[in-house]
Amino acid sequence: MKVVLSIKPEFAFKIFDGTKRFEFRKAIFKKDNVKSVIVYASSPVQKVIGEFEIGEIINNDLETLWNLTKEYSGITEDFFYEYFADKENGFAIQVKNKKIYKTPKCLKTDFNLHPPQSFAYVK
Repeated sequence: MKVVLSIKPEFAFKIFDGTKRFEFRKAIFKKDNVKSVIVYASSPVQKVIGEFEIGEIINNDLETLWNLTKEYSGITEDFFYEYFADKENGFAIQVKNKKIYKTPKCLKTDFNLHPPQSFAYVK
C-alpha cells in the first residue's frame, strides 16, 4: 500500500536531490502494510513530483531522533525543534529508492485524491 504525503516544495525537492533522507512527522499512518510514499509538493507547486520506498520508520524522543537523523535531515536543528514544539516524540520516515517523475502528476486527475492535510492512503 502507498500513502500520499503533502510536503512543502523546498523539502520535497530536497528528498529527490538526496540532501533530505528523512521525512519528519508528528503523527504517522496506522496501517502497517504501507511500503511507499507518493510525494505531493504543496503550494505553490501543487503537483505530485515523485515517490519513494519507506526504509525504516523511527519513533523516538526528540533529542534521540535528531541525533539519529541530523546528518541527512535536510532541515536545521532550529526548524526541527520548532516543528515538534508541542511534542515529546516524533517520527522520521527513511527515504529509500526515490524516483522523481519526468512530468509531475495531478493529484486529482491521476490519483483521484484531494491534497491531504497530513497523508492519505492510496489503493
